[in-house]
Amino acid sequence: MPDLNTPNSKGRTLKDYLPMAAKMLLGKENPKEGPVESAVENEQYDSGKPAIGKKKLEEVITTLKDYKAGKANLENRIVEEERWWKLRHWDVIKGKHARETGQNPEEARPEPTSAWMFNSISNKHADIMDNYPEPNVLPREMADENDAKTLSSILPVVFERNEYEETYDKAAWYKLKHGVVAKGIFWNKELENGLGDIDIRFMDILNIFWEPGITDLQKSRNLFVIDLKDNDLLEQEYPQLKNKLGGQIIEAKQYVHDDNVDVSKKSVVVDWYYKKRTPEGKTILHYCKFCGSEVLFASENEPENYPNGFYDHGKYPVRFDVLFPEEGTPVGFGYIALMKSPQLYIDKLSQVILENSMMSAKVRYLVKKGSGINEDEFLDWSKPVVYYEGDPNNIIPLQVQQVGGSVLNMLQMKIDELKETSSNRDVSQGSSSGGVTAAAAIAALQEAGNKTSRDMIAAAYRSYTQECYLAIELIRQFYDETRTFRIVGEKGGYEYVQYSNANIKGVPVAPYLGQEMQPGYEQTYRVPVFDVVVKPQKRSPYSKMAQNELAKELYQMGFFNPQLAEQVLTALEMMDFDGEEKVKEKVQQGQTLMNQLIAMEQQLMELATLVAAERGMTVNGEPHDEGKAPAGVQKVPQGKSMGSAATDAQKGTMTSYGRELAERAKPSLENA
Repeated sequence: MPDLNTPNSKGRTLKDYLPMAAKMLLGKENPKEGPVESAVENEQYDSGKPAIGKKKLEEVITTLKDYKAGKANLENRIVEEERWWKLRHWDVIKGKHARETGQNPEEARPEPTSAWMFNSISNKHADIMDNYPEPNVLPREMADENDAKTLSSILPVVFERNEYEETYDKAAWYKLKHGVVAKGIFWNKELENGLGDIDIRFMDILNIFWEPGITDLQKSRNLFVIDLKDNDLLEQEYPQLKNKLGGQIIEAKQYVHDDNVDVSKKSVVVDWYYKKRTPEGKTILHYCKFCGSEVLFASENEPENYPNGFYDHGKYPVRFDVLFPEEGTPVGFGYIALMKSPQLYIDKLSQVILENSMMSAKVRYLVKKGSGINEDEFLDWSKPVVYYEGDPNNIIPLQVQQVGGSVLNMLQMKIDELKETSSNRDVSQGSSSGGVTAAAAIAALQEAGNKTSRDMIAAAYRSYTQECYLAIELIRQFYDETRTFRIVGEKGGYEYVQYSNANIKGVPVAPYLGQEMQPGYEQTYRVPVFDVVVKPQKRSPYSKMAQNELAKELYQMGFFNPQLAEQVLTALEMMDFDGEEKVKEKVQQGQTLMNQLIAMEQQLMELATLVAAERGMTVNGEPHDEGKAPAGVQKVPQGKSMGSAATDAQKGTMTSYGRELAERAKPSLENA
């Protein structure tokens, strides 16, 4: 029987499981309702042996090979599509190049490679980059508003440090070509001079392996990421690998390169992520790095350093972004799979047309034998004179039948088919047809034709949102030290803020009376939860122009006139455009400022009236005439309040000289 004080692979002893066993004996917990496990039976009590050793790696390598076999068709498709992307699809069509068949290159058939498919994909890529994402973090509770505002400012800085725009650009190309792209959000302890920081990387699907048959990557039992590294560098970083490298546990799929890529002096390093359930029922994520049969690192072998797993969020740090999804798999297909059929027949029809043109350009002759024509002189175009003995009519030019109009029509139909199926019509690229010439009409047609691009970009934003969530969780786990970030302030200038995970890591929740005395009590924490809303940066020239035109129209209609604030706010409630809340805020600020100015003017006039009355002067500084109300100041009649008197005094703004002129100008009715 094992000692009660001997820890198992997870650092727990039998004493740690006594409270749980007591609950089961008292009937307070049903083993069928929760994952209550025995330390001896289900924890594989191993008397201090590492949980991940060579024996375990043998099983893991077998699983990795099964996963690789499950995605063999996907790997072949991606490699083939890459050849289509490089306009090498004639090699795919024929199986091998014409020169490999022993044919004379001059006699080989033409192999036209039109770039209709390339043009369509590049246009889609431009749409994606015109809508580069920007995160906006929102709190779920009022107490977390400051942290949410700060995270909204520092997340773009974190992504910028990772050169995320380049990653986003590369990922967009890969997604359009192959229908799926992977990005990893990791913690790299070597960044920031050893302080560590978030590391966001583009990842090749050929180097990622998951459980066949699943549709959600997070539901895979294991996730493998492989990488080829030089043997000498591995031996420097991991001395235990010296003289142990050589031979591959798995063969990584390679693209067809123009250059000769030698991988004989490289070894496969595997990053293995897997999930396990703890006795408390919590699912945690573990990580193991190995090369061959040697374990380089395993978080499960260090339970004291990783009690909650390698990452506290418990998710695989890899995110898939799918273009056109497929059932039964977490990946999808891209535009090359959609367009390669019409592109194939476009090039085949172009091949026929080019052959016909070349045959028409090179004239052939029917010559009767014994016609007496000097063949050498006849074929030599540098000689102006050709001698003959027989009848020159014995030489007849061979006529070549021209390609019919049906072939040209079919070629144009295939080109139109490619444009339609890829939603890359002429208007999407700025040209117009059907007599449309007005700039506003062309812009409207472009927006109407960009429905598929907007749908594609919305899917990319959903993936980007999950990347932001993973980044926030890494900040929550690892930002123990205060860091300084340069952000763009609300007024457009640079500001410097300091931030750590002190407020978002978790605040202890005080137990109610007597809760601490209950068996199995554990301290609970309040962890702030945030929502991420993604919005595009205004990079598209059209979107900038539309936003500027909207601002000018609002100004011309008086939306920024404080006197029309009530009507403007009512109109804004019925409108929907980007930045609507900011416009409402500005209108409300203008209305508040105008009300404050009116109130201050009234107060100043009242004070000026009172001060002038006390000094016996008018508001305009003229002497006060006894028995006569001074100009600009009226006596307060009995029964009138000071406020109403001040209001009446505001109406008396005429000077004494003006009053005298007014009296003289009055018509006299006495002599009438």
